[in-house]
Amino acid sequence: MIIPGPKGPGDAIDVYLQPLIEELQELWEVGVETFDSSVHQNFKMYAALLWTINDFLAYGNLSGWSTKGKLACPCCNKDVFSMRLNNSIKQCFMHHRCYLPINHKWQIDKKSFDGTTEYGLPPKHLTSQDILDQVKDHEGVILSKDASKKTKVSHDNRRDNWNKKSIFFRLPYWSSLLLRHNLDVMHIEKNICDNVLGTIMNIKGKTKDTVKSRLDLEVMNIRLELHPIQKGDKFVLPAATYTLTHEEKHTFCMFLKQLKVPDGFSSNISHYVSIKEHKISGLKSHDCHVLLQHLLPLTLRGLLPKLVCEPLFELSLFFKILGAKTLRVEELEQIESQIAITLCKLEMNFPPSFFDVMVHLPIHLALEAKIAEPVQYRWMYPIERELYELKQLIRNLSCPEGSIAEGYIAKECMTLCSRYFTNIETKFNRLNRNHDVGSQEHKSDLLIFSQLGRALGSGMTWDLHMDEWEQAHLFVLKNCDAVQPF
Repeated sequence: MIIPGPKGPGDAIDVYLQPLIEELQELWEVGVETFDSSVHQNFKMYAALLWTINDFLAYGNLSGWSTKGKLACPCCNKDVFSMRLNNSIKQCFMHHRCYLPINHKWQIDKKSFDGTTEYGLPPKHLTSQDILDQVKDHEGVILSKDASKKTKVSHDNRRDNWNKKSIFFRLPYWSSLLLRHNLDVMHIEKNICDNVLGTIMNIKGKTKDTVKSRLDLEVMNIRLELHPIQKGDKFVLPAATYTLTHEEKHTFCMFLKQLKVPDGFSSNISHYVSIKEHKISGLKSHDCHVLLQHLLPLTLRGLLPKLVCEPLFELSLFFKILGAKTLRVEELEQIESQIAITLCKLEMNFPPSFFDVMVHLPIHLALEAKIAEPVQYRWMYPIERELYELKQLIRNLSCPEGSIAEGYIAKECMTLCSRYFTNIETKFNRLNRNHDVGSQEHKSDLLIFSQLGRALGSGMTWDLHMDEWEQAHLFVLKNCDAVQPF
């Protein structure tokens, strides 16, 4: 079911989830008669909901904990530390020194951080009972007489961010789960990458290093060398160590513009790079994933000072280990302790406005991975791909839901029929593009040469150098199954 964004129900989504909850209760308590085709007999199938996969805004709608305001982090709950930046007009989530070992030297370092000492302890991990105690007087979402107008809950009076008690707590096993709602690593990577690129390249509208953020530094009385200098009605911003110069921006953009990557590794990132304006725009989530994990350490090496590059490289390594297909507990424990140090290093260099809630959330990702295992089964990529397929089915913009339903049923029918056609080419028995068989006159015994390529645009003749010829030769030897026995 797709609910339009501007008219979405928000916290009242529980009304739409009631049929799902009833079916999940039946699957847990009663079971459903199911046919097992392997043994040709029926059996009782039981099922449980492990967790929800959603972006950060939907996290608030499903869990009941609002992901906005000064208590936006649902994992830290009431113990999250944030402060209001009056000039930038936003919440800042810093103070990651509380996650460091006790008596760490940075805890008394006022000058390098926000001008205060830090002796606090990290927020404790809440149990299900703790959450139930907090929401015991929130039974369902609070609605006004007009169900389309939701009544706002006063968080100031309650001193928390709970809007409701989630409908998922009606499931008998929900309160015993260690992880109920996943933090979406895909969107966290996207937001962090946008923050980093926008700030180091000083992209207008995306950088966190603005006049207002410099005025916040002045109010906090830290980093005197970065305070804005007023000349008449305008402010002049001193150069920061985390910002690339004009020549460095050109080098950075030229690297990405000339980048060649293996087929299927990423999209063509050079399309999003403007050499003339020294600007990167239009990056998709997967582009940010590739940039953050693989390309930033290559592009920034030698361009920025070590104090700035080091935490960015550590952040890249953190997500690379976290996103691996195989996770090791000792590695997760190592990056869990290291991410606090990395975020503290970032605090020592980047402006406070850089630290929105998305930059804070990585502090919790390693713990979630230890509970729920690899993130590839818990992030939004497969869901976004499915939503993309559903949106392609829309033929009538005035009736999107009906178009999707009609197209989905037609697709299911065609899929079912195609399984009974053995002598007709369908998408299930069709060879993929790397193994399609070409015409008989050009057919080769080696599958890698079975299909002729086609030019994109006007063709041109290119003479290979010896090293290029050897690379092509080596590629064939390593990727052709017919050569492997030899």
